[in-house]
Amino acid sequence: MANRSDKERIEALRSALDSANRAYYVDVKPVMADSEYDRLLAELAALEAKHPELADPSSPTMRVGGEPVRGFRTVRHALTLLSLSNTYSEADLRDWHDRLLRALRKQPTATARDGGLFSESTAPSEATITLVVDPKIDGVSLSLRYEGGTLVQALTRGDGEQGDDVTANARAIRAIPLRLRPAGGAGLPRVLEVRGEAYLPIETFEQFNREREAAGEEPFMNPRNATAGALKQKNPAAVAKRNLAFLAHGAGVLEPPGFVSSYSQLLETLALLGVPANRGWARVDTIERALAVIHEYSQARHSEPYAVDGMVVRVDDFALQRQLGATSKSPRWAIAYKFPAERKQTTLIRVEPQVGKSGRITPRAVMAPVVLAGTTVRHASLFNYGEIRRKDVREGDTVVVEKAGEIIPYVVEVVTEKRPKDARPIKAPSVCPQCTGPIEVEPPDLEERGDYGSLEETCRRCINPECPAQMREKLIWFAARGQMDIAGLGEKTVDQIRSDATIPFNRFADIFTLKDHREALRTLDRMGEKKVDNLLKGIEEAKTRGMTRLLAGMGIRHIGSANARLLARRYTDIDALLQASIDDVAAIDGFGPVRARVLCEYLASEAGRSTIASLKSAGVVLASREFQETNGARADADQSALAGKRIVLTGSLESFAREDLKVALERLDAHVASAVSRKTDLLIAGENPGSKLDKARQLGVEVWDEETLLERLPAKARPAAGS
Repeated sequence: MANRSDKERIEALRSALDSANRAYYVDVKPVMADSEYDRLLAELAALEAKHPELADPSSPTMRVGGEPVRGFRTVRHALTLLSLSNTYSEADLRDWHDRLLRALRKQPTATARDGGLFSESTAPSEATITLVVDPKIDGVSLSLRYEGGTLVQALTRGDGEQGDDVTANARAIRAIPLRLRPAGGAGLPRVLEVRGEAYLPIETFEQFNREREAAGEEPFMNPRNATAGALKQKNPAAVAKRNLAFLAHGAGVLEPPGFVSSYSQLLETLALLGVPANRGWARVDTIERALAVIHEYSQARHSEPYAVDGMVVRVDDFALQRQLGATSKSPRWAIAYKFPAERKQTTLIRVEPQVGKSGRITPRAVMAPVVLAGTTVRHASLFNYGEIRRKDVREGDTVVVEKAGEIIPYVVEVVTEKRPKDARPIKAPSVCPQCTGPIEVEPPDLEERGDYGSLEETCRRCINPECPAQMREKLIWFAARGQMDIAGLGEKTVDQIRSDATIPFNRFADIFTLKDHREALRTLDRMGEKKVDNLLKGIEEAKTRGMTRLLAGMGIRHIGSANARLLARRYTDIDALLQASIDDVAAIDGFGPVRARVLCEYLASEAGRSTIASLKSAGVVLASREFQETNGARADADQSALAGKRIVLTGSLESFAREDLKVALERLDAHVASAVSRKTDLLIAGENPGSKLDKARQLGVEVWDEETLLERLPAKARPAAGS
């Protein structure tokens, strides 16, 4: 049992952290430094661990609790989320307003008694409606359902009728309260569905993109895309690291219905309840005043901490909203006035190819500086070389630049009438600009046609896994579990070693020569004698992992563990593979010509041969374990009922690790697939099988439990006793 002081401290900490969130996100007046917030959160977590009987699902510590989700369940919205009709025209906005006046004048119920402002004799030109004009946040729509003041569900907009259940991820967003505070004398509504936008603050977005670029990854085009990607993360802890925010701009189900009677009252009440609501809104009585607010805000919006792509004009009174109703797609009582994207002309000086983590080569425009949407722009995206050809962009051209989502600049078009005589066509690189290694062009058939200048080109990619632009991520992948499985060589350790200029660490082979730099390793932060010894021991063990693990770990495009295993079953070692032709490799069942070409071109390149030679020199075993084991298992395979079968695994097995069973089945010439379909011959189901078992039964697929599997497996494929 908790003593009184611990219980009181837990309650005080929860209250302080909730108040800090409210001050930061609702009042926009921070009262606590991030470091202090983190310290108090850690103290609360320790006390709650000490006293599990005081657990509370609405505690600030529960925002990222629980296991990662396996997938997102689709749920029907209680009330449809309609889309707003859009306009870029002031004339359209005035026409919309006139239609409102005419519609309300015709309705006999639109009287003062019902909350309306019209008598039946009022002429539209003489009538007024109270409108609210508020910013349109460029984020991802969420619907948050509170019951009795507690957050119980969060859904994405989806198609408006149904959306994905992202409750676990929404709980990880600090701006979203897990429990509402009573709104003065009004208390709490029984049910409240808050409609709003999750968004990534611009400063956070720019920092996030800087980190992605530093890691060799492609930056997101706008905060909305980054937000959408974050909400679809399967681990709430990863969502919490993105520092998403939220602003409410409406309500769905509201019980009791009379809890608030207007949109402006809703925004004020949400703030009292602790929900961050849209800011910068104004109540007006004429459409001309609404337009004045829009013009004033169009300049001020660039100072907002989030992306705004327009303003919404809506009828304030909920009773009038109900009278006006909606079409099948949009409410009649609201319209979005979209700000036209600002465009400027400037001179394209040159185009620089940039290599990302995946090897993707992206052309970046270097331009004469131009002020766009409040910032000075010198670089812009050209997306890919096919896009350059479609727009006929040349160095020296005058180009029109726009900010996509008001954040990322890109080249819209060329002003051809201003083209100078010496404008130079942009040549796509034929080798990687970072490492001079071979490249792959997508779609793949462009290369087969020799059509390197095609308008259809969507991507150009370096396929050298030891390209410096990609090397950090490749080293982390190479050392990870499932590849070379080097204990102690995770992301942080890779970064530590790479930060020391005295330790060469830019190739796969450099991992296996770290033993020559023992003393330098010991001086790194948090390394020490024991950690270094364990790391070097893990590296020595990794030398003997064999050809499959090595090929899968190198990050060669199209070559994952499954394809690496197919190669290892066919060739005795790397040398034998180096002698194989594209046609030889393509003939392997399940391989295909595209994978074969990419692999063989890389292995035949100077970069590929250098990589293999350096690994040999470092003492890495390049022979195939699977070749001997597969050939020794052929007699079993010939007699096995599993040969040629398409098999799916689900649930947990006592006798096998999932990957070991997959290998054993593939040695018996079975094909192991990830999903159940009509082509599936057999489902092997362990404990807690999940939805795959239900689908297999629906399709009439044969199902084996673990006992049946052990009975039917050939003797050589069964696990050893005691393993």
